[in-house]
Amino acid sequence: MQASSRLRLFQNHIPGTLKSFTTAATAMASLNINSKYRMNSGHEIPVLGYGVYQTPADVAEEVVLHAFKTGYRHVDSARAYRNEGPCADAIKKCGISRSEIFFTTKVPPRSMGYEQTKASIKSSFKQTGFDYIDLYLIHAPYGGKEGRNGTWRALVEAQQAGQIRSLGVSNYGVHHLNELEAYIEELESVHGKGKGGEISVGQWELHPWLGRPDIVEWCQKRGVILEAYCPIVRGARFNEPVLQPMVTKYKKTPAQILLRWSLQKGFVPLPKSVTHSRIEENAKVYDFELTADEMTSLETGEYSPCSWDPTTSKD
Repeated sequence: MQASSRLRLFQNHIPGTLKSFTTAATAMASLNINSKYRMNSGHEIPVLGYGVYQTPADVAEEVVLHAFKTGYRHVDSARAYRNEGPCADAIKKCGISRSEIFFTTKVPPRSMGYEQTKASIKSSFKQTGFDYIDLYLIHAPYGGKEGRNGTWRALVEAQQAGQIRSLGVSNYGVHHLNELEAYIEELESVHGKGKGGEISVGQWELHPWLGRPDIVEWCQKRGVILEAYCPIVRGARFNEPVLQPMVTKYKKTPAQILLRWSLQKGFVPLPKSVTHSRIEENAKVYDFELTADEMTSLETGEYSPCSWDPTTSKD
């Protein structure tokens, strides 16, 4: 795995550049639940996140609090999930410093465009009561080129105003990423170097049956952190024969094997569950390491999404 010099692994807050698969694999062995990466924005992101997709608002606060109790410090929400407020309540009540918790939300597809995104950002702050948001993503590349560019401009302005610390995208195809990169250059040509924003994070469905090598390569060349949603494939692949020898060898569940694969790929996995025992299980992935051969065996070459796939949109 070739990683950009901008991608830094924080183990107990001591950085070390990931330069190759060999050095990365060595570093991965020392990962722990407090490990972080440094993003292109200069801020840090915990390497394990807790996803709250489809988590009902009336249970979100309680399960996020349990995730914090388990050791998670990273919550991945979205406007479309309708649970920003309960997640924020958990952050305020957990007794952990706000600076130690990483909170993500996303511009919903229906809010694409400059003015709509400004309203979305305003609503996020109303829902959460936060002084800042750690990461704001564009949830999907819908809305056409004008809408995507307008959304990015609104996010950049919010970042420059100190409201948002880091920016990114979700579900973008390489053609969308190239389009955004060109727009950032266009903004810089008008407003000056560094004034077009920077892509710090990209979030996609990523797992052994959807490796997205083109997107991964694009991001790694630019130091963009890759977040993996559906990292355990919604449980649909737990019985795959390729997983069983590792389950037996390491005495781990299929979910834990898949999360470890994601971590060793250099991704930031975002497992989700409302079950306490599974929230805890998904965090117990730091006491073993998959071998190079095992990692290779999980390179299936399949393109099998278990969720939506806006990367293919030509909108």
